[in-house]
Amino acid sequence: MTKILRLPADPAELTLPALLLRNAEDHGDLPALSWRIGDGTGWTTLTWSEVRRKTAVLAAGYAALGVERGEHVLLMMGNRPEHWLTDLALTHLGAVPVTVYGTAAPEQIAHIARHSRARFAVVEGGRELERWEPLLAGGGTQLEKLVVVEAADAGGHRTYGSLHATGARLHRADAFEKGWRETRPEDALTVVYTSGTTGDPKGVPITHRKVVANALSLDRVVELPEHVEHICYLPFAHIAERMLGIYLPVFRASHVHLCADPAAVAATARELHPAQFFGVPRVWEKLAAAVRAALAVLPEEQRAVIEAAGETAREHVAYRERGEEPPAALDTAYRQVKGEILDPLLAMAGFDRLAWTASASAPMPLDVVRFWAGFGIVIMDAWGLTETVGVCTANSPSAFRLGSVGRPIDGLEIRIAEDGEILVRGETVFAGYLRADGSVDGALDAEGWFATGDIGRVDDDGFLWLTDRKKEMIVTSTGKNVSPALVENTLKEHPLIGQALVHGDGHSYLVALLVLDAEMAPAWAAGQGIQGELRATAEHPAVREEIARAVEAANARLNRTEQIKRYRLLTEEWGPETGELTPSLKLRRRVIRDKYAQEIEALYDQD
Repeated sequence: MTKILRLPADPAELTLPALLLRNAEDHGDLPALSWRIGDGTGWTTLTWSEVRRKTAVLAAGYAALGVERGEHVLLMMGNRPEHWLTDLALTHLGAVPVTVYGTAAPEQIAHIARHSRARFAVVEGGRELERWEPLLAGGGTQLEKLVVVEAADAGGHRTYGSLHATGARLHRADAFEKGWRETRPEDALTVVYTSGTTGDPKGVPITHRKVVANALSLDRVVELPEHVEHICYLPFAHIAERMLGIYLPVFRASHVHLCADPAAVAATARELHPAQFFGVPRVWEKLAAAVRAALAVLPEEQRAVIEAAGETAREHVAYRERGEEPPAALDTAYRQVKGEILDPLLAMAGFDRLAWTASASAPMPLDVVRFWAGFGIVIMDAWGLTETVGVCTANSPSAFRLGSVGRPIDGLEIRIAEDGEILVRGETVFAGYLRADGSVDGALDAEGWFATGDIGRVDDDGFLWLTDRKKEMIVTSTGKNVSPALVENTLKEHPLIGQALVHGDGHSYLVALLVLDAEMAPAWAAGQGIQGELRATAEHPAVREEIARAVEAANARLNRTEQIKRYRLLTEEWGPETGELTPSLKLRRRVIRDKYAQEIEALYDQD
């Protein structure tokens, strides 16, 4: 298990600046932050001592800009050092950094700017300025100044470089040390605005104390080497990357590798061979599709050897899942195939050193979990919300159930309401949502329970199983409730189906939009002697027949109410940039339904 490093105070009294000081004193020469330079072939790295010095300089620069204790400062940058260091610098001033999703629409940005009452925003470059500059002219916000990271795009606004230079000139160590020591554990460390699949984002204030409590609980579950590396690629506007990419690395004195382009995650993993890797379900799905596509073109004899090794690995995992010791013969066979067959394959993906693999954010398709189990990789699925500082429940190597999201971490308890909604209570659960006047709108009931909006069940061993989001449940015209995620994940078990959306509210049966997997489809088609672009591939009779068989196989595993009567096959993948997915890669159902309203209606018009 992860060794907890020296804590400079009682955990309940710790703040993030106190932990950063501990890192500089105890682990000052260890690498803290790395990012790509120039042509992208090398890395620049700061040690923990250098990180703290940079933080002090930037804190002086932001203070000179006019940033005051307690006020919100908005950030819209990618996963780059300026973002990471600015976050820490503002925290040391007692200010509250608030990251806004880079894909946010102008009206969402305006809402957050008004609601947070922010006077300052730090943005990356010209693309961001187009959405932020109109807010300076009014629009009901208090925004006064923009700081621009890319100097060439600054357009007369203050640049990050000039702010850093000002900080270097004005920095005084005594003022810096005095300033951060005034921060209290109950002070806000950040406010995370939930991306949401509908409605305006809600502000969730998160304190130093709750972050430290969550970190301590996680380290009792997670088994990691000391000073482990982390590939940081999810948006900092999401609670998962705030914890994994900023707060936990400061708590653990670990090493963050910033990956500015999410599309480069696989290449970064191949280069770094990390000991831990976190991915939301869609990331694990895409990685699995890429591996399947690569395996599909191998000679049949070689594929058979790999498949046999995978069965051995899955059998070994099954014993561990039941809490049983694998038989000696199976253990020997597993170690042999892992060393001779599976690890060399994993090494090509950079996954041969993995000690901890995890997922969260949405129900993980069971076929994807079992696919990775065939390589000896057990994805420790977890569950939580922004409102709970991330993780509430988690699987661990000593106690896991594939397909579940684990048991509650220390300090949290869960119960299931009569309608199936999951309720949580504990020390890391927030008090309520931020109001525009700075007060908090209480969100807990009289007994301290928070209604999460998720539907689930707890089995006899205490493991939580997610069903769906309460507000996303489909109610058919016959009054039946259907979990769309269950049906969609069953459909996606076929490798040709990369994404799916099920619709049926107010109708007597379900229909679906299916997106052809852009990585797996060409490999499958090539094996059938089919050539051409993806759109042409989707129209090929053999592909159509295979998709029909996939839907038929899925329907055979679903009850009558859950079965798909008709579907439409699409070739354009859904993503955050085009609006169909949230930045954390969850389906925005209303957006998809609106975008494909005619196609969906046509599926019902065939009656």
